[in-house]
Amino acid sequence: MAGRHHNGLPALGCALLLPLCLGGCANLVAGVAADTLSAAILNQDDPRLIRSGVPAYLLLVDGLISQSPDNPDVLAAGAQLFSLYGSRFADDAAHAGELTEKARRYGDRAACSAVAEFCGAADLPYDAFVSQLSEFDRRNIDYLYVFSISWLSHLDATSEDWSAVAELPWVEAALERVLEVDETHDSGALHGYLGILKSLRPPALGGEPEAAQAHFERAIELSDGRDLSIKLEYARRYARMMFEQELHDRLLREVLDAPANVAGYTLFNSLAKEEAAELLATSADYF
Repeated sequence: MAGRHHNGLPALGCALLLPLCLGGCANLVAGVAADTLSAAILNQDDPRLIRSGVPAYLLLVDGLISQSPDNPDVLAAGAQLFSLYGSRFADDAAHAGELTEKARRYGDRAACSAVAEFCGAADLPYDAFVSQLSEFDRRNIDYLYVFSISWLSHLDATSEDWSAVAELPWVEAALERVLEVDETHDSGALHGYLGILKSLRPPALGGEPEAAQAHFERAIELSDGRDLSIKLEYARRYARMMFEQELHDRLLREVLDAPANVAGYTLFNSLAKEEAAELLATSADYF
């Protein structure tokens, strides 16, 4: 995750730093309690408290999934919570891999439970996989989105394995399908993920920096600048790759100058500020 870089695939910071759509947690418990859980996580400005508190809910969601193994909403909630904890708060890389592998399984099962035709699609050749994506529309696109980001979190956690790079086109195709259905999905986070994927490789190796920049700019627009992690990743992924120090430093200063306490973004903004300070401190050395 952000702040942890490997020799293989670059860390996919947005898999955690962009707010996960925790609304699926509303299926964990009834009514107000579920909404309170989501709000408590997203609006918490102390990441250490989240680290210590979320494991209890991991146990809870495992139990609920065992009772309702085909409920796509409960499975999606499990995928999101395990992605959250595994990609940001796991103690070591091995544990992160285990947790995000479970997130990926739950995400896959959620998509399968919502759209039966999609069952087993992740194991198909690329062209066959892409053809299956047309099964998702506005009625069920949330499940494809959860499937995509849970898979992405696992690729990050296992990024020392170069075979992970080979799976990225599948994830990108799934996110592109979400984009086709609703380009405003998740208030800009979708564009943030695509910005990262488009900037994983430099132009000489097939990267798409212009597309990456367009996605980051659109993500900022759709979030009204409230999601500071988008600017962080824009600086980390695009500006550093393209050696644009002026853009890099401006984005990071904007992160540091902006308020962290914004409803729905506080946790991720707090984490973004910590990392923005670290990146800005190393700017002169990097460029």
